[in-house]
Amino acid sequence: MNTFVRKAAVIAATAAMSFGTLASAGAAQAQSPIVVTWFVGLGTGTDTAQKDAQNAVVDAFNKSQSAIQLKINIAASNQAAPDLLSTLIASGNAPDIVGPVGFQGANSFPGQWLDLTSEVAKNKVDLSIYDPNLVKVYQDPTQGLIGLPFAVYPGMMFYNKDLFDAAGLAYPPSKVGDMYTLNGKQVPWNYDTVTQIAQLLTLDKNGNDATMSSFDPKNIVQYGFIHQYGTIRSEFQTFGGAPVVDPTTGKVKFPQAWVDEAQWTWNGLWKYHFIPNQTATASALLQPNEFASGKVAMARVMSWFTCCVTALKAKWDLGVQPAAPDGKTYAPNDADTFRITKGTKNPDAAFTVLQYLLGPGAQQLLTTYGAFPARPDLQAPVLATDAKTFPSVTHWDIINAQLAYAPSPHHESSYPGYNQGQADFTNFRTLLYGDTGASIDVKAEMAKLQTKIQADVDAGDKPITAPTAAATMAATMAPAAATMAPTMAATP
Repeated sequence: MNTFVRKAAVIAATAAMSFGTLASAGAAQAQSPIVVTWFVGLGTGTDTAQKDAQNAVVDAFNKSQSAIQLKINIAASNQAAPDLLSTLIASGNAPDIVGPVGFQGANSFPGQWLDLTSEVAKNKVDLSIYDPNLVKVYQDPTQGLIGLPFAVYPGMMFYNKDLFDAAGLAYPPSKVGDMYTLNGKQVPWNYDTVTQIAQLLTLDKNGNDATMSSFDPKNIVQYGFIHQYGTIRSEFQTFGGAPVVDPTTGKVKFPQAWVDEAQWTWNGLWKYHFIPNQTATASALLQPNEFASGKVAMARVMSWFTCCVTALKAKWDLGVQPAAPDGKTYAPNDADTFRITKGTKNPDAAFTVLQYLLGPGAQQLLTTYGAFPARPDLQAPVLATDAKTFPSVTHWDIINAQLAYAPSPHHESSYPGYNQGQADFTNFRTLLYGDTGASIDVKAEMAKLQTKIQADVDAGDKPITAPTAAATMAATMAPAAATMAPTMAATP
């Protein structure tokens, strides 16, 4: 039996065992099913079409057994969801399950998530179907195992084949560790090599590339590289993963790798001019987005970016992340999953539902969310669809392979004072990419940022305050409204 089939069989066996146990319990509890609530909105899931699909998953689960009644509460919008969830938690009506949600959304509610370690052990969940590095991403040093893999979006290099062909350059490698051919020589595929070829791929209006003395950086018409839709912590972690707070000292201490990455980006922006700055990215030249404009040769971005590249008229493909200065490859990934709240009154029942969402219900949900499955047995159909949509892409296998290089902790991992700290990280990126970034001292600014984050950590997390009477009523009514919405919408 090959690995793919074996893993699929394990998943099926695990699901069968779980629901077999549930069926026997259901007979005894048929008259009083345990109610489990599922909150949707911190991430995707609030669009009309998504609501219908999620309601269908709820109906299918409820029909599959009688011990648990699953109820769904879908926020009116992603923007409204944080306030609604805060109200539910503060009023003592926290949902049992929240998701799909990424690290950023979940970390806005610090200390609210259940450690799944004991539930995984109790239910004999086989985590070996996932790459160990991927599972490690969900292991929080203070909160434990706060999630299981569901939807993953590994980072990789999108590249414009037409621009590489025009420059007479070899394409980026499709396997980690492969060398790159430059000027007839084999060189490591690392960020030094990216610097060299990105300059050759950056052109001014007269056709001069960024290595030439006649190059005009004020009139660039094509760029070599971008951290597409980047966040500064994910950019830092392309040079190595690290926690914001040192677990040994409890203090904020940025690793030298992060300082080096910030300097590398500054050089690309302001010294070698192969990365578009904030003004350039907002210009008409780079619309509808930088890579899709056809004017950027390489984009380091997560795999979900396939959503936003359909406007690109050129041929493109996928390459692996370059190696960092330490010789290792780090591919930050975005990841959505479902969390169980720490305050759930029925952790066993909530975990049974979680297993359903990650098991029998996963295919429908992943399709609804347009997500790449963490489960290996569900990946082939997604890749087949993508291959038909983007016929120029030949290296879809890179997506799954890059998961093994996810740095940990995650680039959105939690720390005290998270919300304010993330705002300060964002402000640093704005400074780096903004017009005034050309004159900054990167090392000095990184030291200032470290001091700011330390102050955020010292201030700690703001507590979830008690809601007003009106907010409490709104939160109490929300589950009923969410349940009624599909019926009311269907009523003429």
